[in-house]
Amino acid sequence: MKEVKIGLIGFGTVGRGFAEILVNKKAYFEEKYGFTYRVVGIADLVWGSIHNPDGIDLKKALQLVDNGQKIEELGETGWDSLRLIHESEADVIAEVTPTNLQTGEPGITHIREALRSKKHVITTNKGPIALAYNELKAIADDMGVQLRFEGTVLAGTPALNLAMGPLAGVHFEEVRGIVNGTTNFILTNMETGKTYDEALKEAQRLGYAEAKPDADVEGWDAVAKAVIMANLLFDGHLKPSDVERVGITGLTIEDIEKAKAEGKKWKLIARVWRENGTVKAKVTPEMIGPEDFLYYVNGVTNALVFKTDHLGEVTIVGPGAGRIQTGHALVADLIEIVKSM
Repeated sequence: MKEVKIGLIGFGTVGRGFAEILVNKKAYFEEKYGFTYRVVGIADLVWGSIHNPDGIDLKKALQLVDNGQKIEELGETGWDSLRLIHESEADVIAEVTPTNLQTGEPGITHIREALRSKKHVITTNKGPIALAYNELKAIADDMGVQLRFEGTVLAGTPALNLAMGPLAGVHFEEVRGIVNGTTNFILTNMETGKTYDEALKEAQRLGYAEAKPDADVEGWDAVAKAVIMANLLFDGHLKPSDVERVGITGLTIEDIEKAKAEGKKWKLIARVWRENGTVKAKVTPEMIGPEDFLYYVNGVTNALVFKTDHLGEVTIVGPGAGRIQTGHALVADLIEIVKSM
């Protein structure tokens, strides 16, 4: 039986979703994939940073946080994220701190140091991958470890693994899709007659939108995902500032009604393509009709259409957010790493 030791940096929504799956499926992983795990450290600025070489009781950690309590009783304290990376027994570091698209920190430092310490990394943090993928991939290759980040684009819906695995060997001509569930929910609700402000408030009430929703509604979240796809699938070297960006805040109920009168819908579309040998990307609202598959993708659902040379168009649809859904992406990446160990 293989055993993988995990260090978890970040115990917020996604980190706890990952932990919940680990708890619930421990026996399944042993039976199906022949491995068990031990979480030897958790570092979180809010809930505490601890180390326990015998393994942290994840079920108890989840219970404590759900009750608003810190986790420090479950291990030795004083282990911040960098000490956990450098001094713990972890084979794999799960980096799930919040996305920072301005600097990528502290995620870039966490991932860089983990790779340099010859630890595999799994992450859902879009900032480091959008801003420093090529650098981090080079370090991973030099150190002989893996950097995996399935959850940075469509959460648990396997967009990147599909593209790099089953679609290996195709030439990507274009990738386009709906990669932000918050904006798609807002636009879908505006089709029922709600104003932008009313639809946004409903999204916030249901937890789909943050109190400060700029990253979603101004298109920055979709830009990060477009950059990741451009650099991974098209061998590009794009930065977020290279991407043409228009959010949905300028769309009015009159725009929605005009589209409906023409039998069309507004969608915020992320698009990556090659033009005269140059990789390009943009995120803009587009008015699309029923001949386009994306027309039928409503609510918080996401979808990507891969336009390829010899398979034509391949489309994947699924959830693009959520605690368990995003946690699943970490589990999928972890299993791929364990298979190679």
